[in-house]
Amino acid sequence: MTVDLNSPQLYFNRELSWLQFNSRVLAQAMDENLPPLERLKFLAIYGTNLDEFYMIRVAGLKTLYKARIQETGPDKLTPSEQLAKIRDYLHNEQQVLEDSYADIIAKLHEHGVNIKNYDALSKEERGAIKEIFFNEIYPVIIPIAVDATHPFPHLNNLSFGLALTLRDDSKHIKHGLIRIPRILPRFLQLGHTFVPIESVVEHFASELFPGFKPLASTPFRVTRNADIEIEEEEADDFLEILQEGLRSRNKGTLVRLELMEGGDKKLIKFLLSHLNLDEEDIYSYRNVPLNLGSLWQIVGDKSLAHLLLPTFTPKVLPPLDSEDIFEAIDKQDILLYHPFDSFEPVVKFIAKAAADPDTVAIRMTLYRAGQKSPIVKALIDAVRDGKQVMVLVELKARFDEENNLRWARALEDAGAHVVYGIPGLKVHAKIAQVIKRQGKSLKSYVHLATGNYNPSTAKIYTDFSYFTSKEIFGTDATHFFHFLTGFSTHTKLSNLYMSPTQIKPKLLKLIKKEASYGKEGVIILKANSLVDQDIIKALYEASQAGCKIDLIIRGICCLRPGVPGVSETIRVSSIIGKYLEHPRVYFFKHDKVQCYISSADLMPRNLVRRVELMTPIYETQLKTKIEQILMLQLADNKLRWELQNDGGYVKVPALGKVIDSHAILETYANKIYDKTKKETPDYVRRLAERILKES
Repeated sequence: MTVDLNSPQLYFNRELSWLQFNSRVLAQAMDENLPPLERLKFLAIYGTNLDEFYMIRVAGLKTLYKARIQETGPDKLTPSEQLAKIRDYLHNEQQVLEDSYADIIAKLHEHGVNIKNYDALSKEERGAIKEIFFNEIYPVIIPIAVDATHPFPHLNNLSFGLALTLRDDSKHIKHGLIRIPRILPRFLQLGHTFVPIESVVEHFASELFPGFKPLASTPFRVTRNADIEIEEEEADDFLEILQEGLRSRNKGTLVRLELMEGGDKKLIKFLLSHLNLDEEDIYSYRNVPLNLGSLWQIVGDKSLAHLLLPTFTPKVLPPLDSEDIFEAIDKQDILLYHPFDSFEPVVKFIAKAAADPDTVAIRMTLYRAGQKSPIVKALIDAVRDGKQVMVLVELKARFDEENNLRWARALEDAGAHVVYGIPGLKVHAKIAQVIKRQGKSLKSYVHLATGNYNPSTAKIYTDFSYFTSKEIFGTDATHFFHFLTGFSTHTKLSNLYMSPTQIKPKLLKLIKKEASYGKEGVIILKANSLVDQDIIKALYEASQAGCKIDLIIRGICCLRPGVPGVSETIRVSSIIGKYLEHPRVYFFKHDKVQCYISSADLMPRNLVRRVELMTPIYETQLKTKIEQILMLQLADNKLRWELQNDGGYVKVPALGKVIDSHAILETYANKIYDKTKKETPDYVRRLAERILKES
């Protein structure tokens, strides 16, 4: 029987699949085996994720709905249907969120850590908080009257404050707002007691509105559409246009109002009337503080580090622990797996090149470099030393635009050649090229990666880094950078694969070829998201041919596994743990190369609307290392979830020996580091072989 592979029944909705991912993050906060502050960290991540989801995805759906555009994905849900399902999903999940927070607070209390409202403080604690209020808060807080002569103020995106009903001595009723600036801490701290600032401001509200008695008050927080629209083709000065876009982020349409439950109904009605929101846009919480992301303040308290999982120090393993990095790359290609392998060699790759008089040129792409970037500093040093430096700084990296603007200006001021991207495309590829003079010739060294050039995130994201001095990759790197800086029509590379022209066709070809081996075929795809319909259909066809397919997809997965006659041989896993799984790795058993690493996820935006790179891994030892990491993750029964046919995820049961892939890799990296550094870095291969044998 022929199956229609375009049927909506074969595709999960993208937005609902993302919500499932965030629920898996929330599940980490519910895990009583984790230290309490580690659990609180996952609540902070859950909240930060949800903020971005509303600012971008929900805002986009609302825009489509208001414009009466019935645009749908392969699942055929309309914008209005998606918005309704999102609301239902989050309202149903609220009790889990509330229970998780209450349990974490109770566990923290056992360790002497408390989150208390002002009213719950002792007399001595209140005295200390009063002093903090008048010395540090009162001078910068912003009380605002709202009446005929004082219009309701504009509230920036993610604004947080109090709305109040006030009465003067003449019994006149007024409304007011108290804006709580972001420069103030979310919690006032007394030792290991953290006091939500809104409870303090609420208590002292009469000091901010002298002559008025507060009758009712409610904390609130607003979320706006934060997606920046830029008409690139009409931009004479792209930096100026982007800066204007950043300013407009605080003027976007309101999409969400967060409140604490039990607020005065008339006061809430007053807020809604001025915010132009409907009641369905309200999310009310009972005990969970507004702005879950602000819990990072508590998580980051260094005196509480013992309530987190032990910190792992990334290791510089052989051969980079003892050899000059360029000499090591001359001898062999090198593959690092962060954060178990330190990111330090990547920084050193640029820093040493900047200091080496034989270096002629350094070229690289920067997508998210972070606030304090040693890599950018090294590039500036290289320019000042007379080297040719070309950097593509992707200014459209969402929520990193301001950082990237600053780095772009600093590099330009130093004299580097800075490119801001390509009109209509984001440049998401991760590549650096160092060209050195060797005698009368030039030699190219290339770094290709699945993650960003950001030393901070490299400690918490898993990613692959690949160093090579192969001429074939050096030539392609040169062509790639010429494409970025000029009007080159050389959009196809010879050994690397570039989107939007090459990666998707190559992946479709690889899937089709592996499918031709029927039951002998094996495909393993690891990515952050799987959304592209053409890729999904190709995987369905491969499954129909009997090919065994394992997908390790951290977040969104629109493919439905386990459908009779369509996807019976497909298993979808998601790993959520101490580290954020970020690599894109594509493995095909019968392909000559077998293994590819990439900056591109399996989404239309990456494959069609971005400049990405996919790198074939030719060396047997490095391919084996990647394959065994994949095998280890597929054997994980501690952090791994499996996608079910109905769209839900089930935690894989830990039957027999517990296999926590993150903890195991930490342990073995430490062991290799401690063994006088004489072993070659194939610890992953030996580890995985042993685990698979035992399991």
